[in-house]
Amino acid sequence: MTPFGDRLSAALDARGSLCVGIDPHAALLSSWGLPDSIEGLAAFAAVCVEALGGTVAVVKPQSAFFERFGSLGVAVLERTIVDLRSAGALVLLDVKRGDIGSTMAAYADAYLDPASPIASDAITVSPFLGVGSLQPAFDVAAANGGGVFTLALTSNPEAGEVQFATRPDGTMLGQYVLDAIGALNAGGLSAGPLGSFGVVVGATIRTDLPVSFGVVGGPILAPGVGAQGGSADSVRRIFGDALAGVLPSVSREVLAAGPDAAALRASAERLIDEFAYLRR
Repeated sequence: MTPFGDRLSAALDARGSLCVGIDPHAALLSSWGLPDSIEGLAAFAAVCVEALGGTVAVVKPQSAFFERFGSLGVAVLERTIVDLRSAGALVLLDVKRGDIGSTMAAYADAYLDPASPIASDAITVSPFLGVGSLQPAFDVAAANGGGVFTLALTSNPEAGEVQFATRPDGTMLGQYVLDAIGALNAGGLSAGPLGSFGVVVGATIRTDLPVSFGVVGGPILAPGVGAQGGSADSVRRIFGDALAGVLPSVSREVLAAGPDAAALRASAERLIDEFAYLRR
């Protein structure tokens, strides 16, 4: 299969740089006039597929909001992933897994092996058991043309307690993650400008942090756009010369336009236009 980095580059060129999250929490279902039930979840997901699957480059379902309904919710997630991919969107499954050895390998097989019923184009992972502990995910992704986005500098206010800490050599931990993922991309799995391994960096982080994003060589998922305060301007200020690989991620800003699929699509298209400068 074509490496994820190459497929992502093609999708961004064709559809723009936006990633839209699907986060069906109880309050959002209620605002759409849907019950907080498996039926409401299925109806919500179907509208998102209709509105976004043929429009947005990357769609990011948050697994937890499906898992809370048990096996029936996971079945809806499986169907949603298949339908989104059939419509042409790349699916980045937000699972933030992080473990060691055979357990991490099992997570990787679950989400990145095409034989799995829940296989996606890419997943999010957490590196705080050590970046090396994630090697099974990198290996399965490489073998199957998948992608992995590793948390580096996230937008939640508690993040700095860990991510701003310094290693014995003085490197900030967040920069260490950026460097480690850059080293993986230097292996050259992708033929184009983006490697298949990315990082997650909030669109609301401080601009005075001693970090360099140019080392990554892969995509940068930038959550926090819209309701959390991130904007086209903040993305431009934070990422500088690494902008071509940035994938702004928005959820509430788009999903608030539902349940009408056309309004949802129009909201996404407005943001695609707003971030069009990223691919120029």
